[in-house]
Amino acid sequence: MRPTRAHIDLEAIRHNIRSIGARVAPAELCAVVKADGYGHGSIAVSQAVLDAGATWLAVALVEEGAVLRKAGIDAPIMLLGEPRDADLAAAVRWDLRVAIYTEGAIDPLVAAGSEFGKRPQVHLKVNTGMNRLGARPPEALALARVLATRPELDFEGVWTHCAIADDPRSDFTDLQIDRFEEVLRTLDAEGIRPPLVHAANSAAGIDHPRSRYDLVRVGISLYGISASPPLDGRVELRPALTLSTRVSHRMELPCGEGVSYGLAHRLERDSVIVTIPIGYADGVPRALSSVGGEVLIGGRRYPMVGRVTMDQLMVDVGASSDIGPGDEVVLLGTQGDETISPWDWALALGTIPNEIVCGIGPRVGRHYHH
Repeated sequence: MRPTRAHIDLEAIRHNIRSIGARVAPAELCAVVKADGYGHGSIAVSQAVLDAGATWLAVALVEEGAVLRKAGIDAPIMLLGEPRDADLAAAVRWDLRVAIYTEGAIDPLVAAGSEFGKRPQVHLKVNTGMNRLGARPPEALALARVLATRPELDFEGVWTHCAIADDPRSDFTDLQIDRFEEVLRTLDAEGIRPPLVHAANSAAGIDHPRSRYDLVRVGISLYGISASPPLDGRVELRPALTLSTRVSHRMELPCGEGVSYGLAHRLERDSVIVTIPIGYADGVPRALSSVGGEVLIGGRRYPMVGRVTMDQLMVDVGASSDIGPGDEVVLLGTQGDETISPWDWALALGTIPNEIVCGIGPRVGRHYHH
């Protein structure tokens, strides 16, 4: 079997939930497990976080919620986006909390509830400035008044999403919460405020106490990755994922030889080049070798060289190395005293670690450690 695999430490995930939970208490935790648990495996992660004290789960797609229900998970599951009309029946069938921000979704949702003999639970999303999804405050208030008149629906929650909480230098999160608070005051005055209020993602929950309300939706941090470098260390997090493989081939090449497609990389000295059986089809970005990408072998860092290919990449291990086939290679994680984190890749590539871990492909087997 292929030695390339992602090792998932479920105890690290449980630790992270407990650590974040202590930070944001008395707010409850909603673990965001969309995109197959940010590449970590949604079923195993969901079971671990619920065991550690999270009380809610959140997904992006109806299909993602259905996967969890079929696995026997009965905790509340929230859909973070309003489903298409065609998907509302499935959302109700699988007992998913539905995000609402358009009036056009209400009648189809009521009809779906009638079809299954259920009273769908809805959470009104308010767009306080991120401008991705949700109703702007005036429209959200109008929609709340409509929801309050529909006994076929359970108006369970109102929420918003923070756009820049991962940047401690910005005051925009406070502005968003101010806008959200104005909506809440109006709902209170009209007697239609629902029982659950939530706004915080990982960064906001950790760094903005005003945003915590009843529920904190914790995403990237539950996987042991800080929401941004300035927030690193605010709570104790343990990385849950290690991406590893083993050397598959060894070559001794003279100075001047080219490596990989295009032969763009030329050796400046005699060197041993080892091939690693993982590539961009598995989630190693093709550009990583050109921006200083490294791997760990024997507890030491070695540079990727040449272009990352679909299934393989090459590493320069020096002129006198005895590294060869079968030796363990860590691409993300710790080996000896050295660590390569998703933030290392992200900063080199001008992206965020969410994209890195979500990009680890399905060809990479997930192995769980409890």
